[in-house]
Amino acid sequence: METSVEQRRERRTNLSWPVSVWLPDAGRFFNGQSTNISKLGAFVCVPMTTPARRGSIVELNFPRTESLAGEKGQFARIKRGRIVRIDRRGTLENATIGLGIAFE
Repeated sequence: METSVEQRRERRTNLSWPVSVWLPDAGRFFNGQSTNISKLGAFVCVPMTTPARRGSIVELNFPRTESLAGEKGQFARIKRGRIVRIDRRGTLENATIGLGIAFE
């Protein structure tokens, strides 16, 4: 039996939103979907072919709707973070991996 200890310092909010993950090592974006988010980080699902590595620095691009972009003055919210966890449980079910990303 495996015991896991909750390490989150902020409350997470379930949020299913399209997101693009920029991996500098690969030199390209990988499109995915957020699962949850907090002030300190996010969990996103990306295709299993994404060459993600724990410790890698990434940029997350959260696109905004037309009305929100008009209100905020930008068409995307960009956050920089570090991959702190890779969850491969979705690989067989839906060909995705989950990335736990801590914002910097």
